[in-house]
Amino acid sequence: MAVDLAERAKLGSSLWTDTRFRGLLLQALTIGLAGTFLAFIVSNTAHNLEERGIASGFGFLWVQAGYQLENTLITFEPTDTHFRAFIAGLLNTLLVSAVGIVLATIVGFILGVLRLTPNWLLSKAVYCYIEVVRNIPLLLQIYFWYAVMISLPQVRNAIDLGIGAYISNRGLQAPAPILESGFSIVPIALLLAVVGAMAVSRWAHRRQEATGQVFPAFWVNLALIVLLPVIAYFAAGRPMSFDVPALGNFGFRGGFTITPEFVALLLALSLYTAAFIAEIVRAGILAISHGQTEAAFALGIKPRWTMRLIIIPQALRVIVPPLTSQYLNLTKNSSLGVAIGYAELVATLSGITLNQTGQAVECIAITMAVYLTISLTISLVMNLYNRRIALVER
Repeated sequence: MAVDLAERAKLGSSLWTDTRFRGLLLQALTIGLAGTFLAFIVSNTAHNLEERGIASGFGFLWVQAGYQLENTLITFEPTDTHFRAFIAGLLNTLLVSAVGIVLATIVGFILGVLRLTPNWLLSKAVYCYIEVVRNIPLLLQIYFWYAVMISLPQVRNAIDLGIGAYISNRGLQAPAPILESGFSIVPIALLLAVVGAMAVSRWAHRRQEATGQVFPAFWVNLALIVLLPVIAYFAAGRPMSFDVPALGNFGFRGGFTITPEFVALLLALSLYTAAFIAEIVRAGILAISHGQTEAAFALGIKPRWTMRLIIIPQALRVIVPPLTSQYLNLTKNSSLGVAIGYAELVATLSGITLNQTGQAVECIAITMAVYLTISLTISLVMNLYNRRIALVER
């Protein structure tokens, strides 16, 4: 008997000292505790909903919404369902996020390069902008730009921009394009131009590696992307007209409107994120050895070519990972548009719909799932790009 007890104790001691067994045991206990806690949360929530007479499920999405949404990418009437309101809010979120990412990237890269300019005044001006914008809460900046927009002249005194567009405290009224038959050839021409530009860029890169000669691929690609659709447009007989806005007794008629809420949110998100991107770009450029620049100058390469062809491609390997985080932050920060009445996802689904239906758990769960999906998609795209530009060891 004593021998059996000693053997069991020895076996238990050997199992516990086995790092693999100990790791599996701790993971199993962690999963068990997490599952128990989650089951308790679900059970408690279901019990509370039942006591308050709130039905669970997602059937409310197909119920008539009964409220109006203005300035959405799709038409929305009070007779439409909550699901259509969800789609309208999602499209508005994607719109301001996509445009904001593009604008913030352009402004951020320009500011990041100017931050390193030898011009003392320009460098310090960019530095002051970055420090001021980064240290003011984003919500306050949204309020500031919204106050600027609603402080513009009233509709009767709208500022004429001279191209059939007007700007007032109700936003920007611009001519709306009306597509006619035969216009489909234009996007086809644009697609062919993009494919051709990619082919030209690849050929120019291989030519430069083989001969050392630089081909003006940028200007050739720009000419392709601009001229080919224009030629197709005129060849098809100009199959597009414009509905120009006209001032009436109660505002503008015709055209399309870009609301003050959209402009204010877009400017705040873009300029705020651009300040962080500028510092990321500056750090990425400084991470490249200064010997690269000196070697390029010694070979007689022009400064702008040195920055565009030598420094920036190498700096991207440092810039892209933190740049991804800024894109994610901009997308999630778009939810602050609810503060100024912009009809994005949080304002529609987690705001009006939640208050009308009382389906708090479902509305918040859908909103969280949507933002998670968007964030994972952005991360996937940026990780694929980062893998493409990463150094490949031989």
